[in-house]
Amino acid sequence: MSLHAFLYGCPVSTTLTPVRAPSPARPAPRRRTRVLALPEARWALASAVAFLAALALDLGGLSWWAYGPLYAVAYVAGGWEPAFEGLRALRGRTLDVDLLMIVAALGAAAIGQVRDGALLIVIFATSGALEALATARTADSVRGLLDLAPSMATRVTENGEEPVPTSELAVGDVLLIRPGERIGADGRVLEGASEADQATITGEPLPVTKGPGDEVFAGTLNGTGVLRVRVERDPADSVVARIVTLVEEASRTKAPTQLFIEKVEQRYALGIVIATLTVFGVPLILGADLTDALLRAMTFMIVASPCAVVLATMPPLLSAIANAGRHGVLVKSAVAMERLGEVDAVALDKTGTLTEGTPEVSAVRPLPGSGLTPDALLALAAAAEHPSEHPLGRAVVRAARERGLRITDARDFVAVPGRGLTAVVGGRVIGVGRAGGPVIESVDSGPDVVAEASGVVDRAGNPVTESADPGPDADAAGVVDGLRADPPHAPAPAPGTANGDTVVLVTGDGVPLGTIALTDRLRPHASATTAALTALTGTAPVLLTGDNARAAARVAAATGLVDVRADLLPEGKVDAVRELQVAGRKVLFVGDGVNDAPALAAAHSGVAMGRAGSDLALETADAVVVRDELATVPSVVRLSRAARRLVVQNLVIAGTFISGLVLWDLLGHLPLPLGVAGHEGSTVLVGLNGLRLLRESAWRSGQVPFQGTRG
Repeated sequence: MSLHAFLYGCPVSTTLTPVRAPSPARPAPRRRTRVLALPEARWALASAVAFLAALALDLGGLSWWAYGPLYAVAYVAGGWEPAFEGLRALRGRTLDVDLLMIVAALGAAAIGQVRDGALLIVIFATSGALEALATARTADSVRGLLDLAPSMATRVTENGEEPVPTSELAVGDVLLIRPGERIGADGRVLEGASEADQATITGEPLPVTKGPGDEVFAGTLNGTGVLRVRVERDPADSVVARIVTLVEEASRTKAPTQLFIEKVEQRYALGIVIATLTVFGVPLILGADLTDALLRAMTFMIVASPCAVVLATMPPLLSAIANAGRHGVLVKSAVAMERLGEVDAVALDKTGTLTEGTPEVSAVRPLPGSGLTPDALLALAAAAEHPSEHPLGRAVVRAARERGLRITDARDFVAVPGRGLTAVVGGRVIGVGRAGGPVIESVDSGPDVVAEASGVVDRAGNPVTESADPGPDADAAGVVDGLRADPPHAPAPAPGTANGDTVVLVTGDGVPLGTIALTDRLRPHASATTAALTALTGTAPVLLTGDNARAAARVAAATGLVDVRADLLPEGKVDAVRELQVAGRKVLFVGDGVNDAPALAAAHSGVAMGRAGSDLALETADAVVVRDELATVPSVVRLSRAARRLVVQNLVIAGTFISGLVLWDLLGHLPLPLGVAGHEGSTVLVGLNGLRLLRESAWRSGQVPFQGTRG
């Protein structure tokens, strides 16, 4: 049965009844496929029961007519499906190793070894059932995510509330999340305060406080508060949906190792047939007994079959893909998972990768004599910026809301791209913009005023109104988000600001009131992640950024990076990646923007930050970090390496069993039942060995220690 059938062939969730009173948080039940729900298991059980009944009658001395039909039932129940699949493959001129097992069982029956042939069928069918169960367990780990997502949600409309299927939700819809309910879609909190149990999505052991502006995920469990959530992602693109879709797509791909094995398998199977005829014919020509020669040949065919080798590769890789998907890393194929473990060098983008990619207020400094407190200055700026869609303006408004400030209405809003804006707030014309722009050109004050407010001066003591942190939209002239980073010298940090901060001036009726500093904050795990990647590859990651050297150096210093390459256009990043690869390195590139897509494509393996990543970057990358948790990058690399180690282990196990059993059969006397047990046992062993990567401990062993806070 295909993984798609396991994922979508049965209901995956039930409607959750709305709970209006607080209720204890209960985790979603973990759904596990029952053994007898699998047709392979039912046929194997029928075959085993018939065989045991026949064996009891056989050993009891009853006539053939008493136990013979039961042996026949064991043959048919356990062998019809592999025989049918084998014949169908044969019609397509493909030799299926399963067909060899059926031929061996029938051959044993033909020489009077009916009991041994039936035992082969039973063990073979049981092995197939265990393999099917292993595949189902892999699918269970992914389908369990779907169990978390409710099928219904409460949508808030102009006419009140209405229950709707979550599949019908659209971006912009507002949902009412009551205590104890599961959140129906990825979105952002508009109103209310509560806590969310996100353990199944983010792995956080404790509930996370949620309030206005915080992001929530579909399938996570609301606590004791009531939330209003605006849907920000189509249900088909939610975290759990994307995980399931990409894991299902990955299951249809095959890693290079698997492709090589399948390419060799046909020739190997044909070789087995020729070798089996030789093992049978040569002793017969030399005068051996017909029955003994045929029995030895049938045993050889069984133990030499490459079932365990065929199963050695995909279970570890698919288990690793499923485990990574549970933790928010979507690896797009088995090929991509295998390649991730091969990397020995890492190149990182800066903005949106090592940093969060969104500005935030780092300091608010009223001018002496303005009569304003920091909160009052911020409230004025936020009121003026409220109609703006500029990233800096949104950051100012967000900071005011986080401080609980009242944002008054503004009128006569005028924005001048690249310069700033003005708006009338409380009867005063409030301007927010860069020094020297039209918003503050009428101010009769020199740059010393701005320097006094911001506290930033250069090494010569000259005031600096802005410092350079170009960000993703920097052009060749150095204009960033409407702010020009002209000073070539690096300013010394001062209280409330830092190298790389953007400083804007707030005026009232043309009089400077103070400044607001904004910065692109490092991700909480940035330093720990770079350290983990250094430990994995033996060399520190390379920082590749389109930002200027000063901003890049600030981030590099904070994350322990030494090799920094700044002011790069997209082709510059590609050249840097290729330079490393020409030197013999297999490069992992991590980025998020459109300008990162060429480097993602050129690298040996590419990982895109998913939350703010561009569509082009997400399409180009081999893996996507859905929740933008940078610390998962070294974790998935370690998981890939573990999968590659298990593949090697499985191939060694399979090769050892096959070679040992073949030599035993050729040089000694290997009983058919023991040969069957050894062959099928090795097949089951490698399958179960690959499933070890489904365990939570397989991910935790590569986890980066948490640093900082998670909002």
